[in-house]
Amino acid sequence: MTRIDWIVLNRLGSRIGVTVLIFYGIITLAESLDTWRFNFVADNYGLPMAALMVAMSAVRWTIKTLPVTVLMGAILGFLDLKARHELTVIQSSGISMWRAVRAPTIALGLASLLIALGGETASTMINRGLYPSPPGQATLQTPAGEIWLEQRSGDFHYLMMATGMQPGGTLLGNVTIFRLNGGDDDRIEGAEALLEDGEWVLPRATIRNALQPARYVRDYRLPTTSSPAEISLKLSSTEDMTFFELADLLQKGVSDPAIRSAATMRLIKLLALPLVLTGSLFIAFAFTAGYRRSSNYGPAVLYGIVLGFVVFVITEMADRAGSTGVLDPTFAAVGPAFVAIVIGVTVLLHKEDGRA
Repeated sequence: MTRIDWIVLNRLGSRIGVTVLIFYGIITLAESLDTWRFNFVADNYGLPMAALMVAMSAVRWTIKTLPVTVLMGAILGFLDLKARHELTVIQSSGISMWRAVRAPTIALGLASLLIALGGETASTMINRGLYPSPPGQATLQTPAGEIWLEQRSGDFHYLMMATGMQPGGTLLGNVTIFRLNGGDDDRIEGAEALLEDGEWVLPRATIRNALQPARYVRDYRLPTTSSPAEISLKLSSTEDMTFFELADLLQKGVSDPAIRSAATMRLIKLLALPLVLTGSLFIAFAFTAGYRRSSNYGPAVLYGIVLGFVVFVITEMADRAGSTGVLDPTFAAVGPAFVAIVIGVTVLLHKEDGRA
């Protein structure tokens, strides 16, 4: 790396770092206002773990806002280079703007990949163990203390209701099964249900039918296409799984299309984070680093920030569409990043040599 690369990288890196830290502090303050979660973790795990829970929760939200914070920090960095006339010297010396922005682009790509694979993994694992659900939240979709699963396998279609689950999703407690495709076994009850070899096994089941008295069956079996990982994911969220867990889940195969879309979307979105942040950097570069006769950068900064928020909103909308299967997850994850890069490059070319 040349001295120019170090200067540009130092200016942009310091401004982006300060901006991210400021946003992280604001998000941490907002997370700390949730006194119920803080007190719950402090009472059960201690005050240091409660502070760690707040810090890791803020990390997850900070990673989500990186496209906007990187854009703002990059704008401040480029304005600093202009104010010190360093960018003017770089341009007048005949060095291409693409050459000047090369080092920050590479550094940002490597840092974002480290954040996506390392920082996101660490924060997800810590939050998964410490982050409690507030009272009543479980009742928003299902009654508190109940677990509902829809299962299919060939001609078998049934609903399972349980009141407990062991970690991993292979053992459910106090199970009630409702057959939805007819048959003599309208309702099956059991103290537990074990998932093994593509079947739910109830060691002792009570079968009820409106036309017959209740009967008891040992080792009652119902086929299913769900794996233990799918069951665990159905009862949580892709946000609670790390990159490596998602990759392992998809490698083993997921039969449920909704879960497959959500897991694929989150996996590719993490891999696409370097492209998204590169797009933010190019937008900041295009709207602030071009030649200007006047020193009024207000409109340019405003346009850049507004466009950054637009890209962020489009990215989140594409995330929802990809997670639900409306859009292909690969297209939904990479598309907004590609659009951001194209916008930045197009505006920069227009400002540099007058051609779009």
